[in-house]
Amino acid sequence: MLKLGRMTKPNTIPDKFALIGAGPMGLAMAKNLLEQGIAFQGFELHSDVGGLWDIDGPKSTMYASAHLISSKSMTEFTDFPMPEDAAEYPSHREMKTYFQDFARHYDLYQQYRFETEILSVEPLGEDGAGWQVRSKGPDGKEVSEIYAGILIANGTLSEPNMPTFKGRFCGELIHSSAYRKAEQFTGKRVLIVGAGNSGCDIAVDAIHHGASCDLSMRRGYYFVPKYVFGVPADTMGGAIKLPMWLKRRVDGTILRWFVGDPQKYGFPKPDYALYESHPVINSLILFHAGHGDLKVRPDIDRFDGKQVHFKDGSSGEYDMVLAATGYKLHYPFIARDLLNWQGDAPHLFLNALHPKRDDLFVLGMVEASGLGWQGRHEQAEMVACYIKGLRNGTPAAEAIRSEKARDFKRATGGMNYLNVARMAYYVDKATYRRAVTDRIKALKRGN
Repeated sequence: MLKLGRMTKPNTIPDKFALIGAGPMGLAMAKNLLEQGIAFQGFELHSDVGGLWDIDGPKSTMYASAHLISSKSMTEFTDFPMPEDAAEYPSHREMKTYFQDFARHYDLYQQYRFETEILSVEPLGEDGAGWQVRSKGPDGKEVSEIYAGILIANGTLSEPNMPTFKGRFCGELIHSSAYRKAEQFTGKRVLIVGAGNSGCDIAVDAIHHGASCDLSMRRGYYFVPKYVFGVPADTMGGAIKLPMWLKRRVDGTILRWFVGDPQKYGFPKPDYALYESHPVINSLILFHAGHGDLKVRPDIDRFDGKQVHFKDGSSGEYDMVLAATGYKLHYPFIARDLLNWQGDAPHLFLNALHPKRDDLFVLGMVEASGLGWQGRHEQAEMVACYIKGLRNGTPAAEAIRSEKARDFKRATGGMNYLNVARMAYYVDKATYRRAVTDRIKALKRGN
């Protein structure tokens, strides 16, 4: 019998995990599993690594002009820095190469079956009884295998959150996931719905290539320039930890210096405090609004042919409406009840550990301003160390097992985040990283 903490498995259950996904989070998990000596089999739908950062991937939602909204030094894996000659805000092409280099450096390619779709994962019984994994490879044949556990890292930005609209639009209506290049806007009157980071980036493309561009917004945002005092904005501060009330005051003052008042260009005033939602990191959208290249519109009321009626009673005529309305968490191969869904997201300890099972983990279902890939790497390291700790029966692993079985809250650090789907798995970076790294230290002492 193989022992996993208090759990026992029959000899017919392989002592190996199934890891789903070879995007950045899957690669981080694979690296940590190898380092902890935990056997696994990786599965990836695409023919290469990189996840959504490979624009040619079947589930990629990337577009030609996309770049990181955080700087490379604040985003890279600590033990695998980006090249010195990489741009401060790398393009998706540079990021794809970075993740390919990461996979080669840590010898991860051989750990994956590529062009393989996971059809379903089902537990064979209670915790530790094993999982049946059904997959389909490039030859089209279905395969059923048994694994000790499941590690889900298939990403959070692949399933479009397409709103429903009253009426019927007779022009071209698409979600931003279907947008690839600026030439799609050529000669068209464009309405972008949603002013998050992707919406504002795509609006800039439409301004330069379309006949006109309007931007429909349901609520206001805080806008952060990419550069402050000549350096990437996200590298400013951090040396001195400020209480949130003071950080808001200081950062709000800096934003007013560099951004001014977006309301004078027609942008609605945010109905929440700074940092209660992800800010828009963009240096161009306000520039174009100030030059009259962009008209800000309120929320949509209804469609009527090519006419769009807005909730303030105004209207406009458009050839294309692009909904930059974000994405939904999507784990189509596993039953929702197995993931402890609550509201818009699974409720997991530190966004990764199931409260009742130790053979099921979700990786990468975490967002925070400035978390970067290192914060996600730490999540993967915690999970790998936890699995090893359970196998070794360490007190630190048992303590986490008990802790996650009790009531727990998301690591928000007391922040009152907006009650919207995209914020359902948002955490406070400092609170989250401290909680994760503290547990890594405890687990490593025990292992």
